Amino acid sequence: MSSLPLLRLHGTPRERGLQHGEALREAIAANVAEYRSRMLTSGVPEDQLAERSQRFLEQFTRYDPDYRATMDGIAAGSGQDLLDIALLNARYELLYSAWSEFGRPTVDSIRSECTSFGGSDGVFAESGTHIGQNWDWFTGVEGALLHWEHEGTTVIGFTEAGVAGAKIGLNSAGVGLCINGLGASVDDWRLDTVPMHLRTQRVLQSKSLAEAVGHAVAPRPACSSNFFIGSASDGVVTVETSPLGSRVIYQDAGAPLVHANHFRAPEALGVYESWLETGRVSTYHRFDRMETLLAEESPVSTERLYASMRDHEGGPLALCRHPVETDPVELQTHTAFAAHLELDSLRFSYTWGPPCESEFATVSL
Repeated sequence: MSSLPLLRLHGTPRERGLQHGEALREAIAANVAEYRSRMLTSGVPEDQLAERSQRFLEQFTRYDPDYRATMDGIAAGSGQDLLDIALLNARYELLYSAWSEFGRPTVDSIRSECTSFGGSDGVFAESGTHIGQNWDWFTGVEGALLHWEHEGTTVIGFTEAGVAGAKIGLNSAGVGLCINGLGASVDDWRLDTVPMHLRTQRVLQSKSLAEAVGHAVAPRPACSSNFFIGSASDGVVTVETSPLGSRVIYQDAGAPLVHANHFRAPEALGVYESWLETGRVSTYHRFDRMETLLAEESPVSTERLYASMRDHEGGPLALCRHPVETDPVELQTHTAFAAHLELDSLRFSYTWGPPCESEFATVSL
């Protein structure tokens, strides 16, 4: 598939938002329509979309006025209503709390989501610390790469058009981030806290692993999620978070670290993953399969890594996923984006669409 647009943003937060909105005007309109549809099919009442978006707009404003100013710019540049931009930026909480609340995930939530991996200490044949993931998500979502500076740190990251903060990327301090959606019965969009996409932006602007982990865990989130964080100087950790607490999992020396979409030890945090009881087995298959494939070669070559990311064993549950033709179109998912981040050399390699369909494109800082 085609490569992503790379936006080099500059100026004030509002000016960066204007550049984002103007450059991705059509893509943002498509994402607004896509997410409004997905929220309705997930059980969010249509007459509550504006009310919930307004609540999150107030949270973005209170917790980070610069992020809010970027959202204002995106709305002005794209011609979209500000509440629809708030809806995009709060889509994680709005969707995941709905899935956990109803305990009856739709086809897309059973088969979608992400598989992250990483390691240091000689895990990969190319020296240094590496992290990456297959980001499996809705087929209709439009994306972009954003490049900006924050207090002397340069960041490059992947975002969905209209979302002010990037979610997968790296920075000039050698800190990188990948993410995994998690779900627990306690997830609740009504909790007043730092929203997910503001949290990921803060992680990507961090100058150290400790700072990045701090942004991931505090204050407690409204909805569960996993932050897969790497540092060129301090190695790799994965951070499971929920409204009940957080847990940092460290890489075993010499072995890759892997995470999918279930808590590695839910009893450690006392969480109940209600949606896994309805057949969401993809996460367990992908976790086991990625661990198995990466263990077959030590150190792991780039060729072996990319072959693992392109693996199709398990069909619709596989690491590299494609739309299932028998699913309703509005519920179809696929591997929308694949990323390989080399944190020492500051290289960001990716495919837009399933990694089996194209070679990895590379940008670097």
